[in-house]
Amino acid sequence: MKITFDWLKDHLKTSFKEKNLLEQLTNIGLEVESVENLSVENELFKVAKIIKTEKHPNADRLKICEVNVGEKDLKKVVCGAENAKEGLITIYAPPGAIIPKTKTKLVAAKIRGVTSHGMLCSESELNLSDESDGIIELSKTQYDKNIGKSYYTKSKSKSNLIDLSITPNRPDCLGVRGIARDLAASGFGKIKDFKEKKIKSKIKQTLKVKIKKEKGQGCVTFGSCLITNVKNTESPQWLKDKLISVGQKPISAIVDITNYIMLDINRPLHAYDANKIEKGIVVRNSKSGEEFTALDNKNYKLENGMCVISDNKGVLGLGGIIGGTRSGTEFDTKNILLESAYFEPKSIRKTARKLNLDTDAKFRFERGIDPLSIEDGLNKAASLIKQICGGEVSKIDIQKIENFKTKIIKFDPNLFEKVSGFKISIKKMIKILEDLGFKLKKEKKYLKLIVPSWRPDISLAIDVVEELVRINGYDQIKIIEPGKERYKPTLNKSQKLFHFLQRAVATKGYFETITWSFTDPKYNNMFREKKKEIKIVNPISTEVGVLRNSIFSNLIFHMHKNLNRDIKDLSLFEIGPIFNGSNPGEQETVLGGLRSGKISRLSWIENDRNVDIFDVKKDIIQTLIEAGYQRSKINIDDITPNYYHPGKSGRIFLNKDKDKVVGYFGEIHPNVIKKIDIKTEALVGFEIFVDNLKIPKKLLKDQKNVFKVSDFQKSERDFAFIIDKNFKSQELIEIISSVNPELISNVDIFDVYEGENIPNNKKSIAINISIQSLEKPLKDEDLEKVNSLIIDTIEKKTGAKIRS
Repeated sequence: MKITFDWLKDHLKTSFKEKNLLEQLTNIGLEVESVENLSVENELFKVAKIIKTEKHPNADRLKICEVNVGEKDLKKVVCGAENAKEGLITIYAPPGAIIPKTKTKLVAAKIRGVTSHGMLCSESELNLSDESDGIIELSKTQYDKNIGKSYYTKSKSKSNLIDLSITPNRPDCLGVRGIARDLAASGFGKIKDFKEKKIKSKIKQTLKVKIKKEKGQGCVTFGSCLITNVKNTESPQWLKDKLISVGQKPISAIVDITNYIMLDINRPLHAYDANKIEKGIVVRNSKSGEEFTALDNKNYKLENGMCVISDNKGVLGLGGIIGGTRSGTEFDTKNILLESAYFEPKSIRKTARKLNLDTDAKFRFERGIDPLSIEDGLNKAASLIKQICGGEVSKIDIQKIENFKTKIIKFDPNLFEKVSGFKISIKKMIKILEDLGFKLKKEKKYLKLIVPSWRPDISLAIDVVEELVRINGYDQIKIIEPGKERYKPTLNKSQKLFHFLQRAVATKGYFETITWSFTDPKYNNMFREKKKEIKIVNPISTEVGVLRNSIFSNLIFHMHKNLNRDIKDLSLFEIGPIFNGSNPGEQETVLGGLRSGKISRLSWIENDRNVDIFDVKKDIIQTLIEAGYQRSKINIDDITPNYYHPGKSGRIFLNKDKDKVVGYFGEIHPNVIKKIDIKTEALVGFEIFVDNLKIPKKLLKDQKNVFKVSDFQKSERDFAFIIDKNFKSQELIEIISSVNPELISNVDIFDVYEGENIPNNKKSIAINISIQSLEKPLKDEDLEKVNSLIIDTIEKKTGAKIRS
């Protein structure tokens, strides 16, 4: 946002100087990017006329132009612009001039053997716009008498051009008045109150305007007024000076007035030639394939759902972005329709991105314009047009399909000290908030705040605290020296668990990845299951347009990329948030790992094999045990999400609490692998839902887990039971482990068989049991007693029979 101190003083009564202004702007969060003194340098840029052009003898794309710059002799300038032609009026920069965009100082130089005395400028080079195709074309009617005169009027003041870096959340400061309001609130002066001059007219607006109520409509309010019998002319000097002082190009009075209002109060407007509008205006969604030529003289092909302003013939312009040439105003325009509307930021952003369009209006509407400034903009612009161009102004017509909802915040003044660490009086709080435009009322110990319509960024009490700190001054926050001794742990309980799990998985050979929290919808949908897709309003790329519902969506993408680069047998993991909704708190922390390929590939000492479910089962269970969870309390069943292979995957929960799933593990479903087209022998993975883990006490103590080793011989016994086919193997392990926990040290299933010699609906499970005491050697009778107890317990609790 470019401003000058002189323009700022149109809205701000202050006794401070410009040097104080620069410091204060940065203090209140409006960062000053640059300050330029253009008054002397700009005088060198002159209005010039091309008298003759001829082809450059040594370059096909260059021309030699003879240019009238108001001196006795014509200047020879080498130019590569296609639009350089005889009779064109443009802007000439002589040797010694400094080009604003590149900061290059010009010198007379030979270009392919021909000396060029200066250059002819494009709008981009003079920072008048982003247009770089061709040199500037000035109106003959307006500038034919000014040949040789400076394009930039010599300013009566020495006000510099100040370029501010306005953050996307502060659209109100994209107008000079918004910046003045912030400065006044900070004590830099007093904001000037202007009585709104309303249009007093008995003339009805005869051009009918209709907003179509349809899905995704990008315009909710459309204000307009008709101004008839105008005489469009060049702008008065004061208006030209205003625009030129901030790098804008004067065009005509009507266009200049709309630009002036936009820069002054951040209210974009658009003027249509009313005589070129056929049977009224319809604001609607575009249809795929519709085309129109915009004011930048480019043709645009539209897609479905773009907000367009149209008439009976077709598209007149893109709402809130750019108008079309068909309804554009000219110097011979007699009747104009002045538009002041409110367009949804989401709609503007989406359309502009698809069409690669960037305009001043788009820049403002996508950030959020004051929805209640529609009438104010029309009143100010119509008054200026009548004053400069004459004409009769109709009544204002406002069409709307939605009413603006005022935001109300219940604010506790004590919150300020809790957040900022210092105090200010309630009286001062009220003064700052009222100066910023808040309306407030005391309600017991709270302040009821009505948020001004021009502040879309304020919705919570914490936003109010930020405003108070910003205006009161960040320098008021005292610097506290950090303590040199620490009496409390650096990490809290959740952080300790987070980092322990991180290290535990890394020690198992997994490489950690750190990716965005947003992802490609194509990958996300494969792991989303029943979760809602959460679209990002303004993604950095269409390929990462949603918040991830699963940790796998980014992991598998990077696994795929690495495998395509012929990096085999890869193990990746990531720990981070996944999202279940768009509201605060609707997220959870998940640790996920993927393994691909083979184990012991090209090994000379052992045979290779594909990674399988048991590899990731070992990784996830070992990680949980290392973190301090007892193996006996880790339970497994086979209910898993649809992106795992059914029958080759498992679900983990603790203490039989199936409502809190701790993790999943298994082979990734073949359909997922096929859709992504991953070239690998095998792909397995696991997930640990960190938020569902109760933090183990052992992890919180700075001591190692106790590992006991028996001094006595262990005995191993193998059993085979014929049991119901649907009986869970995990439950069998739990039953055996509970028979005598002091003696039974380990239980492993080593075979499951169904088929010949086994009854229908039955299966044989073979189990290896380790029996060992920590206190004494076991005798044969001790072992037989445990064997009998195991068999009796299983037969009673499961109905199984020992297999002979």
